[in-house]
Amino acid sequence: MGRSQRKLLAEEEFLHRQALSMALQQHQLSQRFDGSMSRRIGSTSSRRRNLSDPFSNGKQAPDFLENMKLNKLVLVHGEGFGAWCWYKTIALLEEAGLVPIAIDLTGSGIDLADTNSVTTLAEYSKPLISYLENLPEDEQVILVGHSTGGACVSYALEHCPQKISKAIFLCATMVSDGQRPFDVFAEELGSTERFMQESQFLIHGNGKDKPPTGFMFEKQQMKGLYFNQSPTKDVALAMVSMRPIPLGPVMEKLSLSPEKYGTGRRFFIQTLDDRALSPDVQEKLVRDSPPERVFKIKGSDHCPFFSKPQSLHKILLEIARIP
Repeated sequence: MGRSQRKLLAEEEFLHRQALSMALQQHQLSQRFDGSMSRRIGSTSSRRRNLSDPFSNGKQAPDFLENMKLNKLVLVHGEGFGAWCWYKTIALLEEAGLVPIAIDLTGSGIDLADTNSVTTLAEYSKPLISYLENLPEDEQVILVGHSTGGACVSYALEHCPQKISKAIFLCATMVSDGQRPFDVFAEELGSTERFMQESQFLIHGNGKDKPPTGFMFEKQQMKGLYFNQSPTKDVALAMVSMRPIPLGPVMEKLSLSPEKYGTGRRFFIQTLDDRALSPDVQEKLVRDSPPERVFKIKGSDHCPFFSKPQSLHKILLEIARIP
């Protein structure tokens, strides 16, 4: 095995140890604190990594980042995931001198809300909106939304457009006005009516005689849909970390105006080996609501932060660099 291969394996192993350590710490914190605890992980400053850092390799951040004002990226996870899923992306962005902030949406990750109680997109997106509203008056961020997290990014563009410089949809539900996030997945899950009547994955948190409150795929189905190209260690991490998906937010029609959402700068990243949101469906989303630019990641499943972290990182840097 060559030196470069050993180096890559060592970095990969370090990342996995870091993620597992973080997951353990979050679990311990969730046992000790209430919902007032922080919902964010990632860098809190734009400090550079020093030479002892195994990821820095003595490199300096690219020159264009030295004077870049908009260096903060807010990472919004998709259905069932949490801030934990971005651990590779966080490490790579920090190495480049950017400031990544990963948010747990309501009822996700280590947020202590009961998933069954989350019934609207406003409730689900509250941690993201609160974060944006509390930014300094003249500060803007770049939003990155994965999968159904794209609906939260769209919601934020409508409600806090002045706080968002760019919105990046990562194989995400970039819905149009009046469309539901669920509609994007209809090809895989079937019609709404059929899903609500026949799906074996529905959760009835308020009792079998009441409407369903969420859904959760079986592990084998999740592996086939989401992780067909992801490393086994990342799949194992996901299997013990993913939580049920609140049904209300994905069934809610978004109200998006030309004056707010329509003026946002949108970018779309397509994943070309995606079985959850097929390339054809992603292509249709782009046609129906054309973004400023489209990027593609070859060989990526629905979770490029696991399967193609370096490719994703390069695209995020390129978008951050666009004037």
